[in-house]
Amino acid sequence: MHMERTMRGMLRAGAAAVACVAAVIGLTGCGGSQSTEQGADPTTQFDPIAVVSSINQWGILAKELGGDQVKVTSILGSTNVDAHDFEPQTSDIATISKARILVANGAGYDDWATKAVSGDTTVVTAADAVGASDGDNPHLWFSKDARKAMAQELSDAFAKAKPESKQYFTDKLEAWQKSETELESTMDTFARQHPNATYAATETVAYYLMSDLKVKDVTPEKYTQASLNDSEPAPADVQALQSLIEGHKAGLVVNNPQEASDMTNLVTGTAHKSDVPVVNVSEQVPEDKQTLTGWMNALISEIGKALDESAGLPQPRSSTSSASPSASSSK
Repeated sequence: MHMERTMRGMLRAGAAAVACVAAVIGLTGCGGSQSTEQGADPTTQFDPIAVVSSINQWGILAKELGGDQVKVTSILGSTNVDAHDFEPQTSDIATISKARILVANGAGYDDWATKAVSGDTTVVTAADAVGASDGDNPHLWFSKDARKAMAQELSDAFAKAKPESKQYFTDKLEAWQKSETELESTMDTFARQHPNATYAATETVAYYLMSDLKVKDVTPEKYTQASLNDSEPAPADVQALQSLIEGHKAGLVVNNPQEASDMTNLVTGTAHKSDVPVVNVSEQVPEDKQTLTGWMNALISEIGKALDESAGLPQPRSSTSSASPSASSSK
């Protein structure tokens, strides 16, 4: 009898232990379910896509479209080097070889990058996105058509590489498209406010941007062609450009500081002496700019100010100087 009571006690204790374990497991499962329902993004549980961009112009776009689902490394990101003569280091080539997705410009601008990819790397290039080829103006990031085409290509590539995050990438793309649409509206307003505006350029860096703004390029054709061919313009062509500037036939001069030379310094010097505004436009994204659209907006503002100055229009006062004491005290 005593032994039967002992056995019944042991069985009851064992059943209680099993129930307790089951309850703990159940609570843990419920806790995990609640965490997901409260908005935890399940896609963050996976490793980000390894993305390497040859240049930071497209790298900054890839980061904006990929968010925390990509890890972007840009090889060339300094505004202090000549991008056209850039030579990658061994470490750069090693970085490219490990990329799951390589983002490049194409059109002969960064052949060193596409030559370094391995067979299983997906390559996305702006040139392919818009049908550009070697010999075309390679500064495609300044073109609204190229930006839109590249954004779609990048989003598609990310979704293919990480299908479980497809909706995440779609949302990022739609947010970017909204900002690009707003930028194009700013461009249309600029064009209406600056009809018949003209410019000359020491190099063709901003050609697509100025075209989107409907500002006419009056740079002598032979000078422009030499620039596109990465060769020095003939002295006569430089003199023709100087004469054009001295005659105030260009509302401003666009200068690429990454392509500085004695010849470009001669041209910009002529502009300064002739009171023709000079707007510096780099190829790589400046360090203080976080997005392509933000950079474009800043350039448009600077170009508009230069054209207004050239036309003798009154310049807007800075926010600091324009704030009256009464306005400040009312805040």
